[in-house]
Amino acid sequence: MNNELIPQPNWWKRNWPWVVPVGGCFTILILLAVAIGSLFFGITSIMDDSIPIEYALEKINADPEITKLMGSPIKNNGMIQGEFNLNNDEKSADLKAPITGPKESGTLFIKATAKGDKWTYHEIRVVIQDNNEVDLINDEWD
Repeated sequence: MNNELIPQPNWWKRNWPWVVPVGGCFTILILLAVAIGSLFFGITSIMDDSIPIEYALEKINADPEITKLMGSPIKNNGMIQGEFNLNNDEKSADLKAPITGPKESGTLFIKATAKGDKWTYHEIRVVIQDNNEVDLINDEWD
């Protein structure tokens, strides 16, 4: 009987049959997650930087009653929900955005359409958390 030790193959030679498929699956999952994340970030940044959101935030920050309740400055505070459609030269926005100031937070609702670069606002409404609501198109408090 020979007492010599039999050399073992290295780690790669022993494990390649399961490492290659598992590593390939993880690579595909990571690439898919990056693609979905990039798409999500792109869409939300389009809504976040849109003209209706910027205009509404300017209008809110200029309103003395809202700034009295919420503080100043008032800014977007999270993910914008809704629709932003671009169809040839016509655009439409139906958006809902969380907003916050130093004192209070609330929700901004916007409905607007555009032909070319001229936007027409049908609704700019702020609901503050204690159920105060202001319509900035008609400047009426409920």
